[in-house]
Amino acid sequence: MLRLLARRLMSNVPESTVYGGPKPQSPGRRVTLTHLRQKHRRGEPITVLTAYDYPSAAHVDSSGVDVLLVGDSAAMVVHGHDTTLPISLDDMLAHCRAVARGASRPLLVGDLPFGSYESSASEAVNSAVRMLKEGGMDAIKLEGGAPSRISAAKAIVEAGIAVMGHVGLTPQAISVLGGFRPQGKTVASAVKVVETALALQEAGCFSIVLECVPAPVAAAATAALQIPTIGIGAGPFCSGQVLVYHDLLGMFQHPHHAKVTPKFCKQYAHVGDVISKALSQYKEEVENRSFPSAVYTPYKISEADVDGFSNELQKMGLNEAASAAAAAGKNEETAEKPSDGKC
Repeated sequence: MLRLLARRLMSNVPESTVYGGPKPQSPGRRVTLTHLRQKHRRGEPITVLTAYDYPSAAHVDSSGVDVLLVGDSAAMVVHGHDTTLPISLDDMLAHCRAVARGASRPLLVGDLPFGSYESSASEAVNSAVRMLKEGGMDAIKLEGGAPSRISAAKAIVEAGIAVMGHVGLTPQAISVLGGFRPQGKTVASAVKVVETALALQEAGCFSIVLECVPAPVAAAATAALQIPTIGIGAGPFCSGQVLVYHDLLGMFQHPHHAKVTPKFCKQYAHVGDVISKALSQYKEEVENRSFPSAVYTPYKISEADVDGFSNELQKMGLNEAASAAAAAGKNEETAEKPSDGKC
């Protein structure tokens, strides 16, 4: 008995866990599926943002958002395409790696892009494995509820990888849907949304994105499921919400982005206006030569070295360059002299 007690005292591993196990969640630690399930049980909304690179990931990380989704919408938002279809798995892995370097707290979910998981369950598992091993993700997301997608989700879960499902408007299926059209607006379509969400839950998904469906349909799906729903253009009755980083910040004023910015997105800032103003001011200051001023010319060379440098340039036959160096040196001296207060 004493030996058993001694072994317990010597170990820093809690008795109720295997190895270290997931620690209790604190603001500075990575969000886990356990944390999301606990929030869902308590009825606390889950916050999700979609971002695509290191700077945006760092901002999301500091915001305390629960989940960061690296979405295939990068095809439209970052690469300028009209749909999500052109982006490749390798493209997505590059985005995932950048995001993983910038975010240490939220659960990281990588979107499997079109063409990376449809052919077979084996292809789906291989792509999902790459998302975790090469992309640094914690989980993957896949779209749709066709039998092949359900099989893919099940196979990925059985391979030990967490899966987020996605129903309603599934942008990868616009060829079938006839464009970016909301779903669930008829009885048959609404029932299909709920049935598909239930099938994905049965396949082992830990959460379901509901995109562009009427609020009553989202409410019904949320009530029917035992896993959290994440709404995007689906009303306030979901377990959580997701928006795209660039959209909610009002990042772009470009006609292309105006074309692809959805109606349901609230802009919490108008960062694009600030960016446009700053870029215009920069252009103006370069053209009128007020930038860079002495304050932004930090690297100095002594007066004696300027003279020596000018002499060497003259020996090389570069008289114009020697004069330019000498004139720049005198200009620096004038800029550095303190004002005597006289006009």
